Amino acid sequence: MIRKGMHPSEATRIDVDEAIVLIREALRQRSGKSWSVKRGSGTGYGWITVSAPPKRMVDYGMSEDDRAELGRLFGKDVHCQGLKIPADYAYRRHYVALAMGLESLTHAAPYWD
Repeated sequence: MIRKGMHPSEATRIDVDEAIVLIREALRQRSGKSWSVKRGSGTGYGWITVSAPPKRMVDYGMSEDDRAELGRLFGKDVHCQGLKIPADYAYRRHYVALAMGLESLTHAAPYWD
């Protein structure tokens, strides 16, 4: 439904795999570049990490240019290891909207202490 024009914030839920695909497509469309969008593993299984692909990584992290561009695309500061998206439907809706260049209508609040 999101690909057909529904705002991501209107989705009841976006699963991890769908969020990964939507974020990857939106970032490629907006920047003209490939971005690494991957699911976590172990206890971070539901988390998503967005970063430069391995071939653009420098010294085990993203270049300043990639960090700045990814930060501009999401409207957030980006760590040298990438942007971490928590394992929660509200966060997925929020970050999918931002990746698409839309205003997020979702309130995503930390669910941990």
